[in-house]
Amino acid sequence: MIALMTTPKNKFLTVATNTMKRITTISFVLCTIFIFLNQGLTANANETHKAGMDRQWTKKEAWAWYDKQPWLVGCNYLPAYAGNPLEMWQADTFDPKAIDRELQLAEDLGFNIIRVFLHDMLWQQDSKGFQERIDQFLSIADKHHLKVMLVLFDACWNPRPVLGQQPEPTPHIHNSTWSQSPHIDVLAKPENWDGIKGYAQGVVKRFREDKRVLIWDVYNEPGNPNTAAYAKDELKNKEVYATMLLKQVFGWVREIKPTQPLTASVWTGEWGIDKAKPELNSIALTQSDLNQYHSYLNKAGMLDHIAKVKAYGRPIICGEYMSRPVGCSFEMMLPIMKKEKIVALNWGFVAGRSQTNYPWETWDKAFTAEPEIWFHDIYRQDGTPFSAKEVAFIRQITSSTNDK
Repeated sequence: MIALMTTPKNKFLTVATNTMKRITTISFVLCTIFIFLNQGLTANANETHKAGMDRQWTKKEAWAWYDKQPWLVGCNYLPAYAGNPLEMWQADTFDPKAIDRELQLAEDLGFNIIRVFLHDMLWQQDSKGFQERIDQFLSIADKHHLKVMLVLFDACWNPRPVLGQQPEPTPHIHNSTWSQSPHIDVLAKPENWDGIKGYAQGVVKRFREDKRVLIWDVYNEPGNPNTAAYAKDELKNKEVYATMLLKQVFGWVREIKPTQPLTASVWTGEWGIDKAKPELNSIALTQSDLNQYHSYLNKAGMLDHIAKVKAYGRPIICGEYMSRPVGCSFEMMLPIMKKEKIVALNWGFVAGRSQTNYPWETWDKAFTAEPEIWFHDIYRQDGTPFSAKEVAFIRQITSSTNDK
């Protein structure tokens, strides 16, 4: 037996066995190292996501985020009790019960996102209270399964807002008390922008990791001249200052590294790839993480807008649409945007002090009663819809909004 154990054949088997043991050991070590490194990379990736982005998201990153979302459909939301964001948010008029009641209607429609405007003067007035009210609002929205897209600045309507009690709406006039942010005198003095920078960064810092905030809209319709309503009061070179501010605000917000994507809207001018102008459009379309456009045109106009924005290769938000008299309706536009998986946000919800059920032309043409066909908005203040047929259609098309 001893002799047999020392034969060349058995020596070979012993060597082979030892070799296999070494290979197994090496494989185990290499596998362990691989797992460790992979876990480290995953942890780093998660940490990067948690920390947010101090730069524009790549197209790949934007689509990876967007593909996890359901089809996002909802509205621009202002409570019926408010004619502008100041009246919505100030402590004396902020009404959580009214908001809760109205957002229940949004949930019943199948909406899952709302676009909501803030205002820099609210930060200057009472930053702590303002943040607390935003938090309370987000809790109400979350209760009704609504994500929120918060708008930081806005170029539309009254260029000279004031804090405190807001003026009564002018009867039968569309958006007669809506307020710009920042005040036109602030916009015209870039050397004094520390205050609005503090506001933008302060709000974003407070909610930069809040899952209830889905998207940051840094500037609504930058450069809008509002000539129909405020030609005498507007800044003549507003576009120049708005361009400067749009560039700045992307940087200001990204310094805070929010975990949510950023967007800014194009609304007029040329949007074609490599042809976008004025410069405001080029900045919005090349610096946003998600590209946003506004369209109040008919079907052909909407399709043209989609094609131009789609060419930039990023997920798309239609941040404003719906003007019933020209055929920009829910029945016409929602099927298009659902098919393309474009975020769909109509203007208006419950008709109230903003009076956006009246058309823009009320600034030029006298109205003495509400129009037969509403311009914007869906519900009256008692919860009855402008059109029961329209509401039934919205409920039907949003019934599968959780489908990816």
